[in-house]
Amino acid sequence: MGLLDVIWMVAKILIIFAVLLLAMAYLTLVERRFVAWFQWRLGPNRAGPWGLIQPIADGVKLLLKQEIIPAKADRLVYLLAPAVSLIAAFSIVSVIPITENFFIADVNVALLLVLALSSLGTYGIILAGWSSGSKYPFLAALRSCAQMISYELALGFSVIGVILLAGSLSLRDIVLQQEGIWYIVPQLLGFAVFLVAGVAETNRAPFDMPECESELVAGYHTEYSSMKFAMFFLGEYVAIINIGMLAAVLFLGGWQGPLLFGAQLAGLSHLFWFLVKTFAVIFFFIWVRATLPRFRYDQLMRFGWMVLLPLALLNIVITAAIRAFF
Repeated sequence: MGLLDVIWMVAKILIIFAVLLLAMAYLTLVERRFVAWFQWRLGPNRAGPWGLIQPIADGVKLLLKQEIIPAKADRLVYLLAPAVSLIAAFSIVSVIPITENFFIADVNVALLLVLALSSLGTYGIILAGWSSGSKYPFLAALRSCAQMISYELALGFSVIGVILLAGSLSLRDIVLQQEGIWYIVPQLLGFAVFLVAGVAETNRAPFDMPECESELVAGYHTEYSSMKFAMFFLGEYVAIINIGMLAAVLFLGGWQGPLLFGAQLAGLSHLFWFLVKTFAVIFFFIWVRATLPRFRYDQLMRFGWMVLLPLALLNIVITAAIRAFF
């Protein structure tokens, strides 16, 4: 690898990192405005025109908050936990192909790497709850652990159908295999399971049991303040963006435009289609949050083990049978 290649690699990392930070900040504003629209409210509209400066105001407020470390906390683990969640969320982006020629790394087992990093991010939540020295974050950490085990299985099994169809674990190869037909058509069941499990993996309503403020005060981050709390917040929203990008890559053809009369729509860039598909999935997350109430804990566990997991296994059996006979 030459010097120019190294410079281009560093430039891509910085560009993606900066865009992710900006997207995360304004995703909070977009979500608040959409939820207000769903609930017939105004939403943020005071800080700047149409509330556009609200994310900046929120960031400054978090920076100026006093940092407090509980006296009974395991200090080292307490400080490392937010970094684990944040680093895992940002690392996933490194193997996602945004366009055909714009990606940080094309790893031949990228999908396995994504699943591993998503699991690692949940450990940040578990460590945060355990290390805080408080019973409420600890209960939230236990809930997160059980929820992770329940829904990670369904999430992992939901993409096996895609692997069987594409014959590759490389995300770039999976997109290229969808030139004729997007995998959402033959893998509609897998796509549905992936979306629902993705909502649960990111601790979003109605699966936000680790952040259930009615009985846990605030959840696993109750004892965190200032930028350490902001790191959890940042990691959660980056995880939402990651699920949107993965759904676009695995099921919606990635950067490829939709087919119209047998030909792909021309005149719009690959980046445009990738962003449209990613935002469509993110909008689904916001819509679900504004619409559905939180599950009870027993409902959450029953739904994961007795509904999603059997559906994911059924999708694998059907896909394998179709591949074997056709």
